[in-house]
Amino acid sequence: MRTINFAWILRRLATVLAVVSLTLVLVAAITGILLSFYYVPSSQGAFESLRRITEEVQGGSLVRSLHNTAGNALIYVALLQIFVMFFGRQHQPAWFTGWLSGGFLALSAIGLGWTAMILDWDQIGYWRLKIEMGTLGSLPVLGPILKAVFLGGDGITTTTVAHMYTIHSYLLSVAALTLSVIHLAALVYQERQNIRQLATAEALEAVAAAEKELVTSR
Repeated sequence: MRTINFAWILRRLATVLAVVSLTLVLVAAITGILLSFYYVPSSQGAFESLRRITEEVQGGSLVRSLHNTAGNALIYVALLQIFVMFFGRQHQPAWFTGWLSGGFLALSAIGLGWTAMILDWDQIGYWRLKIEMGTLGSLPVLGPILKAVFLGGDGITTTTVAHMYTIHSYLLSVAALTLSVIHLAALVYQERQNIRQLATAEALEAVAAAEKELVTSR
């Protein structure tokens, strides 16, 4: 009876998770584009525009739910992918592109979730961002610079919402889509290389066995 090759199973699972990640990114991107038709990225219009999307726009509630679900699921899938690749022995130099793209994809997914917290313009997102910006601003050298970039001033205002919306919708979204494509392509390419190497090794073993049998028969 052949033993179960868990490393092989985990490598297959890693490829499946890469496909899931790409699918989630596409769902989040498409629903995000649909939401952008009605969303107003300002302190005066953000909350009301989301309420209108949810309650008045046909299918708006479904689109918003899909967008939120896809974004949250992407974080978990990207983090799970890292563990699966590690235990599947894909932490070798040959898998460098897959590792690099997967790691940055996880960071992009987390960044998408973080930048989205103020876009609802509710009490939870406001006070969470205020606390986190206070912590960020206390970091030496880069802290005040990053705080100014995210907030666009001394407080959380319309400029903050616009900055977060730009980072969320353009920078991180494009990065996540690009990285998910590269990640899947890297895993598929490396798996094909492994299959070729395995086929070559099996062919050489078969030739060696045939030559040995021929010598023995003589």
